[in-house]
Amino acid sequence: MTQDLQDGSLFRREPLYLNEAEKEALRKAGATVKYPKGHILWAPEEIADRVYLLEKGWVKIYRLTANGREVTVGAIRNPGELIGLAEALYHGQRTCFAGAITEVTLTIVSKNNFVELLTKNHHLALKVSKTLAARMREAEALVHELVCWQVPGRLALLLLKMGESCGIKDDEGIHIKLRLTHEELAGMIGTTRQTVTSLLNTFKKEGSIDMAGREITIRNPQKLAGWVV
Repeated sequence: MTQDLQDGSLFRREPLYLNEAEKEALRKAGATVKYPKGHILWAPEEIADRVYLLEKGWVKIYRLTANGREVTVGAIRNPGELIGLAEALYHGQRTCFAGAITEVTLTIVSKNNFVELLTKNHHLALKVSKTLAARMREAEALVHELVCWQVPGRLALLLLKMGESCGIKDDEGIHIKLRLTHEELAGMIGTTRQTVTSLLNTFKKEGSIDMAGREITIRNPQKLAGWVV
């Protein structure tokens, strides 16, 4: 595991982002809209009759527990990714919430128009299949992490993944620009806000990270990776 973290193989994904021609085809088939931070893109039991190209911003996929606490059930979706795929292609009901972590810009395409695009563009269809397969593996990995790893390792790995997918690197470290609350971080690793706050302070004291408000900077990735055991 440590070697995987050092050489980056744990975070490597086959390039599944769309090229400009594919994005333009989706834009012509749909409509582009903007939503503010906190907007709910879809909710459970809604008919899944559309897919979304996330142009700008970040989106989280989550469910609510019986007491109303958010539990993240999918990775944070980044700009350039398609979201809302599986249930739309199956044409069932949504089972999760999708919420805008930041202000977002999306291109929304109806299921019928999307299927027509896939029929005409086999390369796009193959990329969508690979995307769904990759997300299934991510879900399996998340279950493994929750069952097998202690909370400190899960939080450390989450920060490393976020640094890899949406961090900005400079001489000071890797700046994670997603200003997530401790409650949101807790929902992503199956723990409490208080535990996340305590662990972040521990990581800070040992020099693994630094914090300025909600912005986290990874100062020492190798030391942080030491928690992933």
